[in-house]
Amino acid sequence: MNMTHYMQLLADNQPWNLMLFMAIPIVLAETLAITELYILFTRRFHGFIWGLNRFSGAAVGLYFIGVIIYLMTTAVVPITQAGQWRTVIDVIAVGSYLIGGLPLIWIALQEFGLVNKSLNQEGKLKIHAICVALFLVFGHVAMISGMLDPGLLGYQGTAHAVDGAMPAAHGH
Repeated sequence: MNMTHYMQLLADNQPWNLMLFMAIPIVLAETLAITELYILFTRRFHGFIWGLNRFSGAAVGLYFIGVIIYLMTTAVVPITQAGQWRTVIDVIAVGSYLIGGLPLIWIALQEFGLVNKSLNQEGKLKIHAICVALFLVFGHVAMISGMLDPGLLGYQGTAHAVDGAMPAAHGH
């Protein structure tokens, strides 16, 4: 079976790429989502859970800024320039992963007081919840499409081929 660049990124350079591009951002995002539910139900805008929510929101947003910059420069641009996308499945997987980081970046911007300044706590909570939902949707689209075989749409590469187009997946 052929792999998308998304899956190749996670499979290569074990266990580091899996930790850097999946485990760390997902643990932070899931912490954000779980604490978000607690705050939605309790409306407690103080205390440990509130602080953990704010920390995880700021941290995962900042983290994704780095991930997006890194993957755009080391993977997306080179793959595009070389014409080495492995069908639309590959584009959807990588694109959804990167787009999924944008709502998390918005949460971080909100936590630092750079956006949504005029909103009250309730309004900011709604934005948080919408952004978490968007991340979950795009993240799951990325994971599902990333696990598909691009050969389903005609990609003719050799199974598990390493074409050198994704330096991030090789630890360079």
